[in-house]
Amino acid sequence: MKSKHFSSPRTWFVAIVLLLLATSALIAAEKQLYTCGMHPQIIKTEPGDCPICGMKLQPVRANAPNAATAATAAPAGERKIKYYKSTMIPGQVSEKPGKDTMGMDMEPVYEDSAPAGAAIAVDAVTIQKMNLKTELVTRGPVRRQIRTVGVVEFDERGRRDITTKYEGWIEKLYVNATWTAVKTGDPLFEIYSPELYNAELNYLMALRAEGSAGGSLSRPALERLKLFDVSAAFLAEIARTGEVRRTYTFTAPADGVVIEKMAVVGQMMKSGELIYRLADLSTVWLNAQIYEEDLAAVTPGRPVEVSATHGNQHGHGTIEQILPQVQAETRTAVARIVLDNADGTWRPGMFADVRLTAELAPSAVLVPDSAVLRSGERNTVFVALPGGAFAPREVKLGARTDDYRYEVLSGLAEGERIVVSGQFMLDSESQLRDAIQKMLK
Repeated sequence: MKSKHFSSPRTWFVAIVLLLLATSALIAAEKQLYTCGMHPQIIKTEPGDCPICGMKLQPVRANAPNAATAATAAPAGERKIKYYKSTMIPGQVSEKPGKDTMGMDMEPVYEDSAPAGAAIAVDAVTIQKMNLKTELVTRGPVRRQIRTVGVVEFDERGRRDITTKYEGWIEKLYVNATWTAVKTGDPLFEIYSPELYNAELNYLMALRAEGSAGGSLSRPALERLKLFDVSAAFLAEIARTGEVRRTYTFTAPADGVVIEKMAVVGQMMKSGELIYRLADLSTVWLNAQIYEEDLAAVTPGRPVEVSATHGNQHGHGTIEQILPQVQAETRTAVARIVLDNADGTWRPGMFADVRLTAELAPSAVLVPDSAVLRSGERNTVFVALPGGAFAPREVKLGARTDDYRYEVLSGLAEGERIVVSGQFMLDSESQLRDAIQKMLK
């Protein structure tokens, strides 16, 4: 029964309060205290080992007062209040006395008050035992490699629709299957068109009446034939032979691959109706998915490295455009990358891996990730001061680099020395002292 009573929460609470009161009295009497870095609730008046983990107790050293502050501090009766702050809610301040949102009285903050995060003095032997390691704050570019995947697509600017400006019947197909590669000037089909045939007759009759020099009849007739987009070689041939051609051979206007074929032999095609669709594969697009959080780091004109997901194809491309829409399902936007495909290795529909190096800042103050202590929304770094002292410094972090360094937006300057290992021990002692100071007040 006695053991249960001693282990109750109420008993523990009373014991902790008595321990803190005793600690306060000892600190007020300027006695040396010893605590455990892993268990800051253990406070002894003599050196020894921690009863919980067995580690050697470390001395709790009182911070030396700031000389400048001590020199300018006014007598107690003349201290000027800067503002009032909540003792329970960090960041809640007021210009007038009162209660915070939790109903607790707000305490005054004086102009000559010691700044938060006062330095902690540690002797050389303790620094070695705590395995404290430091390094200088450096400056450099903030670069991060972004990896994603994409799909090879046709370059829309290289597409051509093959149509006619006259009605007619397909009498022969030179290209009778899709995915056939054609060159500029290759014959595609032969078509018979009464409208085109009559235009040829009118032109030849005008030439016979006016001669090869032409006149008021032959020139309009020739212009009408040109409006049908017939080739110059065809016009020269009928003018030289003086014979009307029953069919016209339509040739490819550009290099490409036939990706659609809509006509068959004997089919009547109306003017403007699609017969073939060509795609130029000398350049292709790679549509890569960029996550929303990386969009700020990806800009047009940035070079990228591309490799096929399955295969040995490798290449380089350039981001031409970031499409403005973000897909609601994947939270990604499309980066349009232009790839040179003169050898035809990149085929539409292929998957490819994309790697690019984004430069988020050309020059920034950098700290390693191991130096940052994170507690909620606060990020703290311990700065090494002369004489074996260490002071906590709140910092605001920006982007992360590939080697796990963070951009420091505020709180540190280049050349300062910071703790990169063992700072958890310093943080424990700093929090313990802060708690004791609050209790003494």
